[in-house]
Amino acid sequence: MEIVVCVKHVPDTTETEIAIRADERAIEKRGLVFDINEADNYAIEEALLLKEEFGGSITVLTVGPAEADETLRMCLAKGVDKAVRLTDEVFEGSDSYATARILSEAIRDMDYDLVLTGVQADDDGCAQVGVTLAEMLGIPHAALVVSTEVEDGKMKVHRELEGGLHEVLEIELPALFTIQTGINEPRYASIFGIRKAMRKEIETLDLEALGLAEEAVGEAGSKTSLIKLFIPVVTAQATILEGSPEEVSSELVTIFKNEGVV
Repeated sequence: MEIVVCVKHVPDTTETEIAIRADERAIEKRGLVFDINEADNYAIEEALLLKEEFGGSITVLTVGPAEADETLRMCLAKGVDKAVRLTDEVFEGSDSYATARILSEAIRDMDYDLVLTGVQADDDGCAQVGVTLAEMLGIPHAALVVSTEVEDGKMKVHRELEGGLHEVLEIELPALFTIQTGINEPRYASIFGIRKAMRKEIETLDLEALGLAEEAVGEAGSKTSLIKLFIPVVTAQATILEGSPEEVSSELVTIFKNEGVV
């Protein structure tokens, strides 16, 4: 099975004080630790499990600067066969649509049975690149996939719905799935795998190599525009009500009335 996985090199902001850049259109990235996007890590593991069961090869793609090679090499260390970085100054400012366009031109002429992406990126949370990419490639897709099973050239997938429900779909290949976190247990790269990955070549493709026009990428090729980022201002603190149950209940009712809840 020939598999393509799209990943993103993102900053880890879970325990970091975030600062907005001076132009208010991005966060200040200096000093931040970068790693593979969490959901994409699960997509890599799912690809590796399928490769181990059915053979074939895995190609990993990312859109990003040279620093993103760190994420690509970690994928190679885990068992991915080939890594490609799509990079060009004019890609800067691409929204989900323009990013999907860049990826689609890189994937279009590849020999693939399956394309995997994470369900969404940790930095923007848009969850649009995967499904948009499928439409551009003209292949069926399923989002929020939590299990996969190969059956006679097709794949049966469970996708997560609201309220804890699952939808089961049978989809012909080639297809694209956006992978939900928790579908598997991502492995760690071995020391031997890391050393081997450091010697592997990472292919780079720019705007010209992809055959794209400059107006098709970046802000010019985007369908949406980021106007401003800001950190919400804390306007109120929690109030602890003390006293007997009767006193607390009475005070709570008074607060509800004053706030127009009842």
